[in-house]
Amino acid sequence: MELVVGRVAKSHGVRGELVVEVRTDEPELRFAPGNVLKGRLPRATATQEYVVESAREHSGRLLLRLVGVDDRTASDALRGTLFVVDTADLPPSADPDEFYDHELEGLTATLTDGTVVGTVAEVLHSAAGELLSIKASEAFPPAGREILVPFVTAIVPTVSVAEGRIVLDPPEGLLDAE
Repeated sequence: MELVVGRVAKSHGVRGELVVEVRTDEPELRFAPGNVLKGRLPRATATQEYVVESAREHSGRLLLRLVGVDDRTASDALRGTLFVVDTADLPPSADPDEFYDHELEGLTATLTDGTVVGTVAEVLHSAAGELLSIKASEAFPPAGREILVPFVTAIVPTVSVAEGRIVLDPPEGLLDAE
């Protein structure tokens, strides 16, 4: 299984730099010069390897140069590329309150009374924070619809990867169909 650690948002300048949306807590390690990154276009299955030539912060964004990507045309061709790592290569998190996306995906979401809300389909990363995309169960019609839940302790007080579930304590109206 793969974990996305970054996404190419766009090119920057004319010398091949890339603006990368960082999706890792350790960008200084993942995107260090000399590191080999696996990248794939969003709908592709095959990955290609890229070597980091340089990385720098500019106006709150990561600017990345890859070996062999020397001009705007080459960098534009990489727009949307996802940089991924194999989850088998990741060490376990030392913090019991931190989770990799792949650890949450597939967990059963229940209410505090045990009612099954659905299954975590995806973890979405937004400027406002992380959201859990939950595929609704029969108890929350229409079944299969997407329910977005902010991944904050006040709403998701319990996460048990070992038990395969999360517990939700949502404010009134959060789970209602529109």
